[in-house]
Amino acid sequence: MSNIVYIATSLDGYIADKNGSIDWLHATPNPDGSDLGYNNFIERIDALVMGRNTLDMVLSFDCDWPYTRPVFVLSNTMTRVPEGYEDKIFLVKGPLTTVVASLNEQGYNNLYIDGGITIQNFLKEDLIDEMIITTIPVLLGGGSPLFGKLVTPRSFELTGSETLINQLVQSHFTRVR
Repeated sequence: MSNIVYIATSLDGYIADKNGSIDWLHATPNPDGSDLGYNNFIERIDALVMGRNTLDMVLSFDCDWPYTRPVFVLSNTMTRVPEGYEDKIFLVKGPLTTVVASLNEQGYNNLYIDGGITIQNFLKEDLIDEMIITTIPVLLGGGSPLFGKLVTPRSFELTGSETLINQLVQSHFTRVR
């Protein structure tokens, strides 16, 4: 069972700019349309866990629903799934340890944890086992940081790093327990 982060950040550690935009993620030319390892990653996971803000961002994209796995949305305020997504999105709430245990009991053992606040909250609860972080060579100077405050440090080991499309660095970290 693993809870895994797969995300991109700016050089200065932001996942969205000062306006909440992620347009800068597509500023690096990718003429061959590389998926940057996403398809290999997604084959490893059973489901996604994200927060309401991340869901709202995904729903704002001008594309078909991008996920082939169930998406569990953490929300204390949503009472129903947006129309048309009833078989794709499932609402969950409660302590993260309880949510993860419930999902694991349902057979969802490898979870993709997505969204800044969700990732930060999982880290606070020491529930992140792996992080795959792609660094984009841009300085945003502010915005939504990937990491937040922790009561105690969390140690990770670098288990791999590669350069993608001659511009990006993708690093794979595993939690040291």
